[in-house]
Formats: sequence, structure tokens, C-alpha cells
Amino acid sequence: MSLVSCSLQRWAVIIAACAAVLCMTPFLLRIVGLRALSMASEAYTPGSFSAAYVTCPSDKVAKDIARGIVEKKLAACVNIIPQITSIYEWKGKIEEDSEVLLMIKTRSSKVSALSEYVRSVHPYEVCEVISLPIEQGNPPYLKWLAETVPE
Repeated sequence: MSLVSCSLQRWAVIIAACAAVLCMTPFLLRIVGLRALSMASEAYTPGSFSAAYVTCPSDKVAKDIARGIVEKKLAACVNIIPQITSIYEWKGKIEEDSEVLLMIKTRSSKVSALSEYVRSVHPYEVCEVISLPIEQGNPPYLKWLAETVPE
């Protein structure tokens, strides 16, 4: 084989390898991206955080309770949702009230302490404190939540 044909063969192999890499790039990037997303979500155990809900009779009560919850590190964040209407049965009568809703993000392990605190400061005879586990979320937000609410 001549020197020219060996050199051409090497270039053909190099060009073929480059073409293969270029063709595989979208596939490889997708795998790397999915793995990175997977790694970010592996750090979170579904259900280790919860969203808790509490209704309040007024904006002032809602703000006071929300501030106490955050100050006591029982939650990272409390959203105050104004002007909800609640229709419920209480002592044999159908009631309708304007209320304010607290949406509270916390560790699931803190829900009992959160509930105890709310019951201790809430003006209702029977206050609503319910929670739902957070199955998924934005990894940086969940990381912030973990850093803000100690175990």
C-alpha cells in the first residue's frame, strides 16, 4: 500500500469518527441531561416535605400566625390567600364565612409541631390544620426548604 493511500485511510477513519460523534451528540446530551435531572431529584425523598393548610378568620390573624410559624422555624414559607369563602356544617347548622387561607411549606416531620403551635394561638374552637405530602418540586426550591427548616 502506498503512503498516500495509508494517509487517506487514516483521514477517512478520522472523518467517520467525527461524523459518528456529531450524529450521537443529541443522544448523548439527552442522556447527560436526564442523568443530571435524575441526580437532582435523587437528593429528594418524595413526601419528606408537606404543604399544610390553615384557615383564619381575618388577615390580621393570618399574618400573626404566619409570622409566628416562620419565626419558630416550623416552616420556610407561608402564603396568605385572601378572600376565600368557606361553607361548612358547625353545631348542626350550615355556615358561610369569609376567611383567609394559609398555605404553609414545611418538613413533614414538623407538621405535628406546626399543628400544635397553630392550635395554641388560633382563635377558633376547632381550627383547620391539614397537610399533604409534596411528591415533586423544583430541586433548588426543595433544597432551600431543607436549609431553612431544621430537622
